[in-house]
Amino acid sequence: MNTAVGAKLKTVDMAYIALFAVMIAICAWISIPMTIPFTMQTFGIFLAVGVLGGKRGSLAVLVYLLLGLVGLPVFAGFSGGVGCLVGSTGGYIVGFLLSVLTVWGMEALFGFRKTWLLALSMVLGLAVCYAFGTAWFLYFYAHNTGPIGLMTALGWCVVPYIIPDLAKIALALVLRKRLAAIISIR
Repeated sequence: MNTAVGAKLKTVDMAYIALFAVMIAICAWISIPMTIPFTMQTFGIFLAVGVLGGKRGSLAVLVYLLLGLVGLPVFAGFSGGVGCLVGSTGGYIVGFLLSVLTVWGMEALFGFRKTWLLALSMVLGLAVCYAFGTAWFLYFYAHNTGPIGLMTALGWCVVPYIIPDLAKIALALVLRKRLAAIISIR
């Protein structure tokens, strides 16, 4: 009897993981072109981890990244393929996985009974994504174009996105609370 229930939960988990991977792709297509495109990806990433939890949310982001890696146009600007990940801005895309792993780690340590703790872990995850993506950007930009300073890279790739990304985290937290009343997967 428990096997049937366990299998059903696994099927439901896979369905939610797939659904949120697709939602992240749709959010990536909502884009304003800049040096690093301004997209709703961050919102999708944090909504996935907020609603699904650390493990399932991380799997949804991993599925999203793998879809893009094999060439499906799931990234900003309807792009996909290895070239998107090994370019100068690919570190921010890879950083999404590090971001949700950070949230998952904090969830494992502290649990998320309080929204402020989830919000704090999301902000920390965003900082991890920024740090990894900026280091990646500096390396690849220097290799392809020429070296630039850290402050220049931060000015291009991080500073313009801080307030919008914090707003996307806030929106994800609000929707998480509403979706939690509808979806019961924890």
